[in-house]
Amino acid sequence: MSLLVTGGAGFIGSNFVRLRRASRPSEKLVVLDALTYAGNRHNLDGLELEFVRGDICDVALVEATLRDFAVDAIVHFAAETHVDRSISGPAPFISTNVLGTATLLDRARAAGVRRFVHVSTDEVYGELGPDDPPFSERTPLAPRSPYSASKAGSDHLVRAWFETYKFPTLITRCSNNYGPYQFPEKLIPLMILNALAGVPLPVYGDGLNVRDWIHVEDHCAAVERVLEAGRDGEVYNIGGRAERANLEIVRAILRELDRPESLIQFVTDRLGHDRRYAIDCAKIERELGWSPTRKLESGLQETIRWYREHEAWWRRIRSGEYRA
Repeated sequence: MSLLVTGGAGFIGSNFVRLRRASRPSEKLVVLDALTYAGNRHNLDGLELEFVRGDICDVALVEATLRDFAVDAIVHFAAETHVDRSISGPAPFISTNVLGTATLLDRARAAGVRRFVHVSTDEVYGELGPDDPPFSERTPLAPRSPYSASKAGSDHLVRAWFETYKFPTLITRCSNNYGPYQFPEKLIPLMILNALAGVPLPVYGDGLNVRDWIHVEDHCAAVERVLEAGRDGEVYNIGGRAERANLEIVRAILRELDRPESLIQFVTDRLGHDRRYAIDCAKIERELGWSPTRKLESGLQETIRWYREHEAWWRRIRSGEYRA
């Protein structure tokens, strides 16, 4: 099979590419990535693959990529993802997440692609109260930020291509990821690097916003199972069964690094900050035999160790050198 991974130089995409290359060493693997600020070609160092730099909104480029590499299947990670950035500037999120997905779907159908896995987020479901049951695949979409609204829009398009054209699409919706190669603006790497430097760790509001955390390699294994065995037209929720308040995560990082809690600095809360997410992943466990393998505590320790051992990687990002 010839597999196209969009956004394959980003955090989750590059981890998926690494997993896929290890599990399918002879597969033709193509990465299409625009290398925006969160895309990093160094995330793919040492891997044998075809790399195409470009925008998924570029119709001619998408057509040429699908044709030249005889693409059979697509795993679509490419997206603008940072909620804070979507609040200050929604336009790139609408362009990439909605229009880019529409371009991919349209050209993939025309090219006869046989499998299209769209990687989405639990944020499209909105927020939960403290006693609400976790999100299931039947939970109505109720996004509350420009980012999650743009992802919900792309989800609707993916579903429409299946319902209208019978194009073989699948959707995955995952909880918060952590692990190696995550861009330092996200909560866990930001807190790790600030703690290492001994500078304040900014925590929104009261720090009690709850997320379900999953190690990125568990997430990627789930996406691979969906690619290989998922039923066309279906949605699969992917979760880590590890709900924690943000403040708990920050304190765990400080303990692991032997830094004082006095480094925690509470800052003005984010606009429209969802209070709680939780994922019911029983469907993918039951139908595809996947379940998370890493406990949050050990996964967090591994992640902290990775950032300590890969200082050159994150220093290139913080200096801007990685974009050269």
